[in-house]
Amino acid sequence: MKSYDLYTNILYFSKAFKFWVLIAFLLCGAQGFAQVKASIDSTSIKIGEEIRYSMQVEADSTQIVVFPEGQTFTPLEVIDSYKIDTSKSANRLKLTKEYALTQFDSGHYTIPRQKVMVGDQVFFTDSLKVEVRDVLVDTTKQKMYEIKPLAEVDASFFDWKKYLWILLGLLVVAGGIVFFIFRRKKKREAKEKELPPYERAMLALRRIDESHLLEKESHKEYYSQLSDTARKYIDEEVYDHAMESTTDELIAKLDEEIKSGSLNLDKKTIEELKSVLKTADMAKFAKSKPDIGIAKADRNVIERVINETKEAIPEPTEEELLEQEEYRKKAEQKLRRKQILIGSAALVLCIALTYVGFGVFKGFDVVADTLFGHPTKELKEKEWISSAYGSPPVTISTPEVLIRNNYKLTEEQKQILKGNETFVYGNIEGNFYVAVTTLSKQQEDQADLKKAVDGAVGYLEGNGAKNITVKDEEYQTLGGAPGVKIFGNFDITNHVKQTKQKNEYVILNFIEKGGFQQITVIYDIEDRYAKDVAERIINSVELRNAK
Repeated sequence: MKSYDLYTNILYFSKAFKFWVLIAFLLCGAQGFAQVKASIDSTSIKIGEEIRYSMQVEADSTQIVVFPEGQTFTPLEVIDSYKIDTSKSANRLKLTKEYALTQFDSGHYTIPRQKVMVGDQVFFTDSLKVEVRDVLVDTTKQKMYEIKPLAEVDASFFDWKKYLWILLGLLVVAGGIVFFIFRRKKKREAKEKELPPYERAMLALRRIDESHLLEKESHKEYYSQLSDTARKYIDEEVYDHAMESTTDELIAKLDEEIKSGSLNLDKKTIEELKSVLKTADMAKFAKSKPDIGIAKADRNVIERVINETKEAIPEPTEEELLEQEEYRKKAEQKLRRKQILIGSAALVLCIALTYVGFGVFKGFDVVADTLFGHPTKELKEKEWISSAYGSPPVTISTPEVLIRNNYKLTEEQKQILKGNETFVYGNIEGNFYVAVTTLSKQQEDQADLKKAVDGAVGYLEGNGAKNITVKDEEYQTLGGAPGVKIFGNFDITNHVKQTKQKNEYVILNFIEKGGFQQITVIYDIEDRYAKDVAERIINSVELRNAK
């Protein structure tokens, strides 16, 4: 009996031990346990409405949680992904992530399971079903509106014609400024050239003094200007090849002039000039830098040489003075012609470059028409006028006000029509012609519209049209007025230009409220702007009383 009780006690304690071990294991593992849930704020939406998809994750604070990103909610579209909302309790975190979803097609959809990473573990949410409903429109209560007429818009992204004129203006202004500066410089140089050689030489020496080239250690430039001043004076007064001669050649020529008696100059002066020119050659070609004191002394030597040379040259005779004056006038005329040619060439070049640039961008024909004008292009671009003509009235938009004219009825038309009111612009032989004719019916019965417009071809033939092609079709204005459209082309002789041209024509015909209305548009096929003008006029036609 005791043995049985002992066995029973051992078995009881064994079961109790296993139970508490299991409880302890669950309590210990609860720290790493995670929960993932998903929900939506609505299961039924209209097309385009937003669904809020919410995902909640409870996890240990030491674990990393990775939510899905991108278009993982297909067939629904993600339109926004919001920031994660985090709250903490003890050592546990509660993370909430929301997405904005939508769908633009009606039907029943399933949001697929979403994958969430919590530490090393992978969790999947439940799939959710959503209904997307159509938006119902009650057409009996919805107010209906007529289709608005076509509006003329500029297809270009900027008003290039305005910029063309601005650019041309800027080029002309820039050319004028450059020409003014160039002319002013030339005038200054010409004025200096009008001075006698001696005064020009003295002016050049003063400019050398004012340049402070020695203080800047520009010995090469200093001696270059000094040497040129002496050479130019000698070139104009003594030896006309002094500028291109070497120092030795120039000195040798001066010695010859002294020996021949043409130049009464002291030998010592020639030697001083030779010394300065040699120093200048060293400064220019060997980069020699003489002392500032020597350089200033050399400047004084050049001035003394010029002064002594002036005194040594005999006074010119009256004939020589006349020859010099004639030469000066010819030189001035030649310079003036050269300036005019350069200025004209620069202006022509600017205009040509502008024309080519805009020609490549917009087309050479369009640029030429903009610069020199084109009658139909001007019609297209001017401000149009909307007017009502006749009774019953027909409204139409045209670039010019139509002028009243008489319309000749055919015999057949006279039987069913009375009165006539015709308003026209242009003529059939020109680039563009438009006419509006309104007539009243004799009886109130509904006449055959096609029979009423049989005279259209006869009207064209009566005005010189040849080889007329005729097509017709049912037509309806934007406001819903029914009519017949007759269209085609024909040949005609332009008596002004004495040339043959091919024209397109469109004739709209309406019978409305006891009246007959006819709109005729004719234009030259070769006119690149006429078709746009014609289409705009035709699209603007409306009957005032049409419903």
